[in-house]
Amino acid sequence: MRISTTIFLTDQTITPVRLARELEQRGFWGLFLPEHTHIPISRTSPYPAGGELPEEYGRTLDPFVALAQAAAVTERLRLGTGITLVAQHDPIDLAKQVATLDHLSGGRFTLGVGYGWNVEEAADHGVAWRSRRELVRDRLAVMRALWAPEPTGHRGSFGSVSASHAHPKPAQPPRELKNGAALYGPSTLLGGAAGPKLFEHIAEFTDGWLPIGGRGLGEALPVLRGVWEGAGRDPEALRIVPYAVLPSPGKLAHYAELGIEEVVLQLPPAAEPEVLRVLDSFAEHL
Repeated sequence: MRISTTIFLTDQTITPVRLARELEQRGFWGLFLPEHTHIPISRTSPYPAGGELPEEYGRTLDPFVALAQAAAVTERLRLGTGITLVAQHDPIDLAKQVATLDHLSGGRFTLGVGYGWNVEEAADHGVAWRSRRELVRDRLAVMRALWAPEPTGHRGSFGSVSASHAHPKPAQPPRELKNGAALYGPSTLLGGAAGPKLFEHIAEFTDGWLPIGGRGLGEALPVLRGVWEGAGRDPEALRIVPYAVLPSPGKLAHYAELGIEEVVLQLPPAAEPEVLRVLDSFAEHL
């Protein structure tokens, strides 16, 4: 099983350069970083894990800048976001950032995307909460139009782009959809809780699922695989990557029995000595 990691990198933790080098030297598969642009003080959105929101949520580094540093000092380490809050970005700018990172890293980037949970954060970006899923879907369509090999336009309910020259292109090859269509851009995983709408979106415009924690996968995976194959997607192409997992041998063995080939383990948002100590404890799972 491929073992990747995730961490809330902040202005108080280990640096992206030091962490990336240590991960590659130890043989870890990848590094995923979360995103929060800011955390409003006057907030009524509950923390999804319960209790008080940890301090690191308001101190996160920009994931694309941090991952660019990681890419520059590694050759094999995969890079990813977990997740990019697409609704909070201009899609034309985001398409350029993603394509540049995938190009410069030689196709090592995975775009993890999600709909978000912090209503107040999204509102400061002008996001109407009830329509955020449709907004994300539309913005990804704009981005994919810019990643297409030939100038391609897109006109959607939430935004449009005219047929344009847009380079660099992502390094990863397109994936075939039904009816001769293709999915352009880097491998894209959608985060979120299991449900009919989420699974429909995964099969329609992504390469797989990024479930947080990995609980309930035994019941959810047959449903997702049925939706995926019903959409005409290649059963072998579906990526399932449990995210922010605290590992144990039994848990990873269970994932392997389910056919899962990659997992993302959670590192503490700590200084270098503590992070490296935890990395050493994770090494038994490599």
